[in-house]
Amino acid sequence: MPWNPELYNQFKNIRYQPFFDLMAMISEEGLQEGIDIGCGTGEQTGILSGRFDKARFLGIDSSPDMLLKSEEFKSKNLDFKQATVEGFLASDNVKKWDLIFSNAALQWSDNHETLFPQLLSRLTENGQFAVQMPVQKENLLNKILFDLVQEQPFAEYLKGWKRDSPLLSIDQYAQILFENGLEDIRITQNVYPIIAGNPEKLFDFISGSSLIPYMERLSESEQKQFTDEFKSRIRQEFKRFPAIYAFKRLLLYGRKK
Repeated sequence: MPWNPELYNQFKNIRYQPFFDLMAMISEEGLQEGIDIGCGTGEQTGILSGRFDKARFLGIDSSPDMLLKSEEFKSKNLDFKQATVEGFLASDNVKKWDLIFSNAALQWSDNHETLFPQLLSRLTENGQFAVQMPVQKENLLNKILFDLVQEQPFAEYLKGWKRDSPLLSIDQYAQILFENGLEDIRITQNVYPIIAGNPEKLFDFISGSSLIPYMERLSESEQKQFTDEFKSRIRQEFKRFPAIYAFKRLLLYGRKK
């Protein structure tokens, strides 16, 4: 079950507001070269490069299916490349960037205690760091998912595999940004409500993101059993519809001294 751009973009309006909130933190002062880590289809990178049109941008993503959509957004100041953030950091290219940007992508990377200092080391003097991630440990659908994959028969189907959220606390991120030379540090946790008319909408929302690595490990019959039980748990938690899902996201910003 690879990334599905169509399913992901069913919730474009919901997913785009935090992007715009993150972009609003960025200054065009000194911005000549920026990188968007986890650029997906490239549409948001296109908006970013249009907003700061005097700068050159590179969008990277690990999904070839997502990047197929990026061709239409290429321009004289925007290009794309297939790469993971780990591959980007491990490359021999020690290029530094005036902006490192990532919207809803770094929650897929582990070991933030070491990852974030590595990313911050790639900033130029006065370079900006702007990152947004969903707070998976606190979001109800993620809690349902994490509980379910540890129960039988799904724990057996998955051979005990589960993915713990790598997100740290606000205090820990503040310390990392400070210790790695950032100033004008701004960290906020925002709620982006999703209003769902039925359980299917909530299931579709998580199936386009956090559910993917689990579904990839299940057979077709196991997927159906898992899906049915997940939807049942949603109905148990959200007793009346329409329902509000208070989806929490963390926004991080700072500028290198």
